[in-house]
Amino acid sequence: MRPERLFPNRGLLTFIVPVKDIARAKRVYGALLGAEPYYEQPYYVGFKIGDQELGLDPNGHSAGQIGPIGYWHVDDIKDSLRGLIEAGAQVHQDVRDIGGGKQIATVKDTDGNVVVRAQSPTETATGGRK
Repeated sequence: MRPERLFPNRGLLTFIVPVKDIARAKRVYGALLGAEPYYEQPYYVGFKIGDQELGLDPNGHSAGQIGPIGYWHVDDIKDSLRGLIEAGAQVHQDVRDIGGGKQIATVKDTDGNVVVRAQSPTETATGGRK
């Protein structure tokens, strides 16, 4: 298996933090990052620092998330998922659209750790940003 097929990624660019009180968490993470949110809704608050995003998810705990999860951004999420499965990962959640054309897929590695892949509309299946 070609390593470039397994890792056609742009990097670990998004971190999602489960929170219980989104208003309180927004203040804390705003102070930590020295920034205001670029996106703010009752279901998600997002901060952008350079190319990275830190998101606050008030539904994360109820979905079983026990701590921050990093999202590996890729050019072709379906090909990436296929490569991970061939390498021994198990699908935890198949590719799904989470809004605005952004897609995610979740697998568990051979030790049960959750790994998330993400593809944004600006990340093309041909390897580049639009």
